[in-house]
Amino acid sequence: MRNEGEFVEGVSSQRVLTQTPSVQTDRSKTVTMDCNIAKDEGNSVYWYKHIPQSGPQFVLRQRSAGTPTLHGDGFSSSRFTSKASSSIDYQLIISNVEAGDSAVYYCATWDDSASVSVSQ
Repeated sequence: MRNEGEFVEGVSSQRVLTQTPSVQTDRSKTVTMDCNIAKDEGNSVYWYKHIPQSGPQFVLRQRSAGTPTLHGDGFSSSRFTSKASSSIDYQLIISNVEAGDSAVYYCATWDDSASVSVSQ
């Protein structure tokens, strides 16, 4: 509940990310998906798996080139890896592909020009 005189300000921003349109492979192979974040602001890149009629699942977080990733529950670090080939180009790599890996995968980051402040 807001108190009198309290207000919320927000600035929204949207960054356009470029991803691989579609990838097909056979079971037990390795597949790589690309994501270009357009501008390096030193923020992490997140990968999500989405199957229709269910919510997105967090796959992993890639900080910057050479730093370790954080994996979501059920996403093994031996099969789901990531790589930053430059400060704006990231890849999700799925090894030993299984039928259950079939989904739409999204990459995401945030734009430092977006901010939210709460004042009283």
